[in-house]
Amino acid sequence: MSHKITRRFLMRGAVGGAGVAVALPFLDCFLDGNGQALAATGAPLPARFATWYWGCGNHPDIWVPKTTGKGFDYTQQLKPLERHRDQINVLTGFNVMLDGRPSEPHTTAPWAIRTGTAPLRGNVVDVPSFDVIISDAIGAGARFRALDACAIGNSKESLSRRSLSVINPTIETPLALYARVVGDGFQDPNAGEFAPDPKVMLRKSVLSGIKDQRTALGLGLGAADQRRLDEYFTSVRRLEEQLALQLEKPAPADACVVPKKPGEGPVGMVIEHARTNHRLMADLLVMALACNQTKVANMIFSNGASHLHTVGESSDHHNFTHEEPFDETLGYQVKAVWFTEQSMEALAEFIGALAAVREGDGTLLDHSLVYAHSDTSLAKMHALEDIPVILAGRAGGRIKTGYHIAGHGAAITRTGLTAMRAMRVPVGAWGTQSQETSKAVDELLA
Repeated sequence: MSHKITRRFLMRGAVGGAGVAVALPFLDCFLDGNGQALAATGAPLPARFATWYWGCGNHPDIWVPKTTGKGFDYTQQLKPLERHRDQINVLTGFNVMLDGRPSEPHTTAPWAIRTGTAPLRGNVVDVPSFDVIISDAIGAGARFRALDACAIGNSKESLSRRSLSVINPTIETPLALYARVVGDGFQDPNAGEFAPDPKVMLRKSVLSGIKDQRTALGLGLGAADQRRLDEYFTSVRRLEEQLALQLEKPAPADACVVPKKPGEGPVGMVIEHARTNHRLMADLLVMALACNQTKVANMIFSNGASHLHTVGESSDHHNFTHEEPFDETLGYQVKAVWFTEQSMEALAEFIGALAAVREGDGTLLDHSLVYAHSDTSLAKMHALEDIPVILAGRAGGRIKTGYHIAGHGAAITRTGLTAMRAMRVPVGAWGTQSQETSKAVDELLA
């Protein structure tokens, strides 16, 4: 018997007496002639965005490539990334501008990079981070606004915020991330059957029922309370939208492969544990992106002060950046540099996990943009000049790759603006004071 193969065709069989159904991948017959859109609807494959953060910077002498443009040589600290060189851009020479505001080491710079505004102190800045701005622009139709994970198991280590009072906590363990993504409310987009959860239907009706009370609650409130109320109802609306998605059968996503549930493991600052947890979390985040559970992911590999250490070692990465002498022959701090290289190995794994998922005419990495950065360059000096930034992925053809771009002291906000424009955020200028810019890194925008 002949069968017409469609986008929803399932191969059916039995294993151990139980019926199973296996979805097909994105075959050419499902896509347009260019392999870039669904033939049935003409909708392009979605672009995704991710951030990736590591603490305590780099050593510029063995990080910054000697030449710019295409075909640059990968330096010692960039070597772990070289296997992805066709999908990577290295950005150097971009600075955090403080405009006289104090710099709290490992705290001020990350927020200045992510929000475009140098904090008044610590992390006191009342504007959204660019991942939130991007999520607002591209996140419609996904179950989660974003998924935020931390390989060292601290929910407070986050660089994602909507405002001063709304900071998005990170998920602390692979098991918790698995429960978040594959637990209650998860609908396999490739499953043959779909049944809305009645508990979700009830919660949706309860949330919808409070809408009529908004005006009454707002009467007589001061400006600060009105703002808090607006933030609250904005959060409620997002939850309503998330719940509404759970009442609809998700669109098929054949790059989606649901992973096995991870086991419990040690969590903390031991770098071997952080590397293991990062690998598990990276696979889960990639699965969530491929399965259209979210279009934005944030990964914290290590905290700004980077207290990563090896088993049995009394000192940590942060201590080495300040206390370890420079090797007279090599000209750098050997142990501190080792931790940075381990961080780059982890970043290469994250990029590789995206590259391993076939999707349409390319890979999930081809349809994504990863913005990776640290909080300083030479951590011994807490330097805010020459902040290391890596861009990986082509963002669905919107980013050119394989370049080393030198910023020559330009504001770091040019790199964030580049990411936003690549994700089609309608923004003319971004940042404040000396960090305000309307100029992206145009050499990279396709």
